[in-house]
Amino acid sequence: MELLGNLGMGLGVALSLTNVFYCFLGALLGTLVGVIPGVGVLAAISMLFPLTFTLEPTTALIMLAGIWYGTTYGGSTASILLNIPGTPANAVTCLDGYPMAQQGRGGVALFMTTVASFFGASVGVILLMLFTPVIASYALKFGSAEYFSLMLMGLVAASTISDGSAIKGLAMVALGILFGLVGMDTQSAAARFTFGSLGLLDGISLIALAMGVFGVAEVIMSIRRVGTSSIDPESVKLKAIKPTRDDVRRSWMPMVRGSTMGSFFGTLPGTGPSIAAFLSYAVEKRISKTPERFGKGAIEGIMAPEAANNAADQTAFIPTLSLGVPGSATMALMLGALMIHGIAPGPTLITSQPQLFWGLIMSFWVGNVILLILNIPLIGVWVRMLMIPYHLLFPSVLLFICIGAYSTTYNALSVWQVCFFGVAGYAMRIFGFPGAPLLLGFVLGPLMEEHFRRAMVLSRGDFATFFERPVSAAIMAITGGILIWGIWTSNKLRKRRAEELARET
Repeated sequence: MELLGNLGMGLGVALSLTNVFYCFLGALLGTLVGVIPGVGVLAAISMLFPLTFTLEPTTALIMLAGIWYGTTYGGSTASILLNIPGTPANAVTCLDGYPMAQQGRGGVALFMTTVASFFGASVGVILLMLFTPVIASYALKFGSAEYFSLMLMGLVAASTISDGSAIKGLAMVALGILFGLVGMDTQSAAARFTFGSLGLLDGISLIALAMGVFGVAEVIMSIRRVGTSSIDPESVKLKAIKPTRDDVRRSWMPMVRGSTMGSFFGTLPGTGPSIAAFLSYAVEKRISKTPERFGKGAIEGIMAPEAANNAADQTAFIPTLSLGVPGSATMALMLGALMIHGIAPGPTLITSQPQLFWGLIMSFWVGNVILLILNIPLIGVWVRMLMIPYHLLFPSVLLFICIGAYSTTYNALSVWQVCFFGVAGYAMRIFGFPGAPLLLGFVLGPLMEEHFRRAMVLSRGDFATFFERPVSAAIMAITGGILIWGIWTSNKLRKRRAEELARET
């Protein structure tokens, strides 16, 4: 009965005219940016983040969440029609979506991905409603030692489990923590790493860092690799989107399996929708009686990954809302939004801000229904937008980034910070340094410092407190295991690539 009461309260919050409007706006803008190849969800949220500063915290999060899952919806459009993934999570959709478009079934593919996205998101929201309060109730017993250990595990996992060098990921985490320390010390009010600049007393802007590393750098990288493409308008008209009975029959179980897999991986730090999508595709191909159909327009090849990445989008909120520990860079931005609005993230969020928590969850239903209604009639609009020359589109994106950065502080220093992090982000892409761990370290660094110092005060400077408390010790042991495994697999992958390169030469 208590759950039903909370759901009713949340539905009342989510269905208010203001929240419905901003949910609609976030979903629409997210879909719009997701359709543009090479931009992605992080750049989308980074660019649109300033729009939420004047809103109430609940409304701001509802809009940001709409941008988050709207981008995943929209990302499938470019994957299917251009063979260019709108987001990394949609990359696997290219394998069978684009062949379907070449066969004149692009409309069917777009319609079915919308259905799969809605189904996967619905499964993820149900799990979010059921498990987040349970995890939060246990987390209320945590002290500062446990919180520090948990955040450390999240950073290590996100840096070493994801693709690329584990050492580079950890280096980016350390750099992010260092950037997070810029400004005034929260306890002594002493200036740290400001180099005499008054503009840095409040610290480096989260918006500037995110816009630069993900927005500007992504645009610069995308300029070199995308171009306009000819699309058959007839294949995406409303009359051409009706699936066959065989399409429907083949789609149900892949959606169920993809949603299950996506829900699991969405809760794990460092994995998220991309890994869930690729693994669900691999599973479908492995269990199929006709694996030779995959890569040639198999409907299962788009239904499973699209259901997986949308389920992962929803369940990624479970550790973020229940523990205050983001498992991805996007969730770190969500956490940053809470902090900017003066709300402490963590297990107390559900009890101290029940309207925000349940209103946000119920808005997921509203937002996904809006996306289901929006995406089908707007397919033609997205197709026309994909025909805009990118030499006109990308300068407009950069202009909006600079306007957004300046509007947050009305200080030109924010624009210069965007430029700095844009150049840094581009250099990081060239040399293979991941940007997500940098953002995670930047957001979690100040929180880790706070809990670390508090734990040290309570233990009178004894570092053993992190290993004497059972829960903290267990988390530290898991962290050590993840670190060793991540470095070992990274070295193994590097040796394999070296051997392959040696054989080719």
